[in-house]
Amino acid sequence: MGPLLTLAVHDALVDAACAGLTHLSCSLNLNRSQTTVEVSATAWRWQGLAYPFLARCKPRTVYAWREGEFYAVARYSTALYKLVPTEQGPPTFEIDGIKMLPSAQVSPYADANRKVGLIEPRAKRILDTCGGLGYFAACCLDGGAQQVVSCEKSPAVLWLRQHNPWSPAPDARLLLMEADITQAIASFEAAAFDAVLHDPPRFGIAGELYSQVFYAELARVLKRSGRLFHYTGAPNALTSGRDVPAEVARRLQRAGFSTSFNGDGVLAERR
Repeated sequence: MGPLLTLAVHDALVDAACAGLTHLSCSLNLNRSQTTVEVSATAWRWQGLAYPFLARCKPRTVYAWREGEFYAVARYSTALYKLVPTEQGPPTFEIDGIKMLPSAQVSPYADANRKVGLIEPRAKRILDTCGGLGYFAACCLDGGAQQVVSCEKSPAVLWLRQHNPWSPAPDARLLLMEADITQAIASFEAAAFDAVLHDPPRFGIAGELYSQVFYAELARVLKRSGRLFHYTGAPNALTSGRDVPAEVARRLQRAGFSTSFNGDGVLAERR
């Protein structure tokens, strides 16, 4: 992967050049690591290659290098999918301007790590229903999971993952499927998983992932006493007109789970 630029890094490069510095320590992989860059008045050099300063570097944008120029890591398919930098390093992403992962007060990676801890991943086979940028899967692997089966149906999201150094690469322990989980789940055997992580888009655009039928399938593929964390968000019932976490808990209970509210989601156990 070539260098990744954000407004903060680009500003630091420009400031170093204006100050007459010859070298700058910075990150070119969204704070995964630090590196040293050579700086001059007209360009900067890294790993023996010269790169130009941008004529315009936009905020809330990640730029990648390809074929002699920087381009924004954003793609339009049925909507605009965009990788968005955070102060902490691990990026979030947006679909038509709607942020898909929390980042205002906590790193999206740290948020994923807390939630993964609830299902205690060590030595378990885990179903990650809506893979996104792969932070749930990465934290499961870091936590000693035996295997993670991760489904992501959007080619645009998978393209974003290819540009994100915080997204895990598929290997023997991570099976990444380009698939709609509502269809793929029928192919999994009963009691195939020790734990499930379910981080669907909001109810208004993916109601099928909150349905009684789908929850029955989650119960089928999860072993008895297996844990499920279901992200719901915390929509305001007064403005939305419904209490989504409570609805989720009731449906999960009917599907055979015991439930408790935990942060911005529901923690459940297969009875």
